[in-house]
Amino acid sequence: MFGKRGQGAPQTVTADAAAKAAPAELTGVSEAPSENKKPKMPAPEAVAKNAPKSASAATRSDDYYAVKQSIFAALIDTIDLGQLAQLDQKSARDEIRDIVTEIIQLKNVVMSISEQENLLEDICNDVLGYGPLEPLLARDDIADIMVNGAGRVFIEVEGKVELTPIRFRDNTQLMNICQRIVSQVGRRVDESAPICDARLQDGSRVNVIAPPLSIDGPSLTIRKFKRDKLTLKDFVNYGSINEAGADILGIMGASRCNVLISGGTGSGKTTLLNCMTGFIDVTERIITCEDAAELQLQQPHVVRLETRPPNIEGFGEITMRDLVRNCLRMRPERIVVGEVRGPEAFDLLQAMNTGHDGSMGTLHANSPREAMSRLESMITMGGFNLPSKTIREMICGSIDVIIQAERMRDGSRRITHITEVLGQEGDVIITQDLMLYELEGEDNGKIRGHHRGTGIARPAFWDRARYFNLHGKLANALDRLNEEF
Repeated sequence: MFGKRGQGAPQTVTADAAAKAAPAELTGVSEAPSENKKPKMPAPEAVAKNAPKSASAATRSDDYYAVKQSIFAALIDTIDLGQLAQLDQKSARDEIRDIVTEIIQLKNVVMSISEQENLLEDICNDVLGYGPLEPLLARDDIADIMVNGAGRVFIEVEGKVELTPIRFRDNTQLMNICQRIVSQVGRRVDESAPICDARLQDGSRVNVIAPPLSIDGPSLTIRKFKRDKLTLKDFVNYGSINEAGADILGIMGASRCNVLISGGTGSGKTTLLNCMTGFIDVTERIITCEDAAELQLQQPHVVRLETRPPNIEGFGEITMRDLVRNCLRMRPERIVVGEVRGPEAFDLLQAMNTGHDGSMGTLHANSPREAMSRLESMITMGGFNLPSKTIREMICGSIDVIIQAERMRDGSRRITHITEVLGQEGDVIITQDLMLYELEGEDNGKIRGHHRGTGIARPAFWDRARYFNLHGKLANALDRLNEEF
C-alpha cells in the first residue's frame, strides 16, 4: 500500500507527480487536514440517513458531500502521490479504494455496502478521472453535457435538454477538471487564456470558458461521441434520411464529389461528415484539418492536423488557414476540413478546384443558399480583394453538392436538402435539389415527415459517378427516391 502511514517522515511529493496523479482535486487543496487535526465528521446517523441508496442514485445530500470531502482530505494526507503516479489506472483505483476503506473504518463512519461503494467510486473518479462527470461520460445516450458553474449540470438526451442533480464541490474543483481535460491535448485554460477548445481521448469535442469571462464560474460544454461509430445505415434507422438518399450520399463520397455539409449547431454535421468519409477508398491519402481533432476516419492513410492557440507570450498560433495551406504541400488526395469558419474557405475552394476532388467540409448555415453566401462572406472578410462575381465563380467551380442537416424542434435530426451547384446565370448561382424533406405534421410532440426526390433523373455529377462505374447504382437510387415525385 502506497500510504504514508508507518513511515519515518512523509515523502516529498513533487508538483509534477501530484499533477499527474490527481490534478483535478489536488491542485490548490488547502483544506487537507494535518495529522494533528482530524476533520469534523457528521454524525454517523446522518451519514447513514442521507447517503445515496444505490449506485444509480442521482441525488447527493449536503451531508454526503461533507463526508466525502472529509474522507478525501484524509486520503490526500495519507497517500503517497509519487508512487501512485507510477501505477496503471486499475492498480491506482484498487490502491485508492483500499486506503479509503481503511479510513472509513478508522473514523467509524456508518455506511451500508452500497453507500460505501458509491463513496469509493466518487473518490476514485475525483482523483483519477473527471470527478462528477464520469457517470455522464459513461452513458452512451447523452449527446451533450453542459456545465454552468459548480452547481448546475445539464445534459441532452434524445434531443431534449434536462437538468441533472449532479454538482461539483465548488468552482475550484470544476476549474481543475477543466484544466485536466485541456492539458491532455497540450492546451491550457486560465485567467490569461480563458477560452479553450479541446477534446477528450475518444474525440468528444470540449469547450471551456473560464472566469472572468464566465461570471458564475467555469462553463464546460462537451459534445459527446458515441462509442460505436455511426454509419449511414444508422441515419436511415433514425429516420434522418431514407435508404435511397443514403445510397446517393454514399455514391457522392465514393465518386469524389466536392461536398459541403451545412447546418446549425447540433444538427449532426460532423457525424454526417464522418459517415461520408467511410466511402473513401482505402488507397487514398486523406489529410484532415480541425480546430479540435474529432473526426474518426477508418482508412489506413490518414494524416490528422490540428490548430494550435498562441502560447502565454502570444506567439506560436497555428490557424486553420495555415493548416489548409500547408496540407496542399503534403500530396493530399482528399482534404477534409472539420469546420470552415474563416479565410481558410478561400484555400479550401482553391484546393477543390485544383485537383483535390472529393474534398469535404462543414459550415454553419440554415440553407444551401445561405451556405454559399457564408462562403462568400468568409472569403471577403479574409481580406481578399475580389469581385463578388469572381468569388461566386470559384464557389460554382469548386462545390459539387451541398447537404443540409437540421435539428428539428422535437430534437430529431434530419437531412433536409441534397442540393447540386450547377453554375451561374449572371451574378446568381444556380442550384437544383435532388432530395427534400417535407413536413407532414406532428404526433405527440414528434415531427412527422418524409424524404422525396424532385424528379431529377440525371444529376450533374452523373459523369463523375460513371467514371467510377457507379452510375448504375446511382440510377437505381434516384428511381427509388423519385417514386413519390
